[in-house]
Amino acid sequence: MINRLLHSLRYFAMTISLSIIQPMGPLSILSEFPEWLNLTIAFLIGIGFGFALEQAGFSSSRKLAGMFYGYDTTVLKVFFTAAIVALAGSQLLSFFGLLNLKLVFVNPYYINATIIGGVIMGAGFIMGGYCPGTGISALSIGKIDALFYLFGGMFGAFLFAETYPYIMTLASENYKGPMRIDEWMGVSSGVFTLLLIIGAVALFWVAELAEKKFKRADITNEI
Repeated sequence: MINRLLHSLRYFAMTISLSIIQPMGPLSILSEFPEWLNLTIAFLIGIGFGFALEQAGFSSSRKLAGMFYGYDTTVLKVFFTAAIVALAGSQLLSFFGLLNLKLVFVNPYYINATIIGGVIMGAGFIMGGYCPGTGISALSIGKIDALFYLFGGMFGAFLFAETYPYIMTLASENYKGPMRIDEWMGVSSGVFTLLLIIGAVALFWVAELAEKKFKRADITNEI
């Protein structure tokens, strides 16, 4: 009972940490911070993010790969929950006039690059067992497989840079600008937040069913 309570508290704290770290806020614009302070804040946020990943068990490639095989859906639960907390929190801060959402950066949307990059990223994730962030987290505690994974990532970045002149047209086609999903759907941000929460609850229910069906006795929280 106590172990389950501690696990739940750790999961909650880690989710809140990720939700705080996840949004990109224009801190330097609002407070005119000096460069050294901006770099210090970035460094501390990076440490916090890495600590949250490690505490969640995301330094284990087998645990991360479990998302694709169904026996461990922690990745889905944690990052989806963090996204919802960040989204709902930003909406509340905006409602009370504490956050100007117009100053929050929105990534430009390229349809071709998004689809192709998503397929490559997903394939690399399931084969290597890490994403870039979790790979660095695993390397920091001495995981050898993470070292080779990051070498592969750096080689991929080099290959992309060297071949970019040949794929530039393909990568930049179907540019849609800094598009938000709620704007694309034609609904208000509040309605979209509600729909996302409902979708998350449904996905969490499916995830629990998958974990029960594909459970593996050799996969533990310690690996």
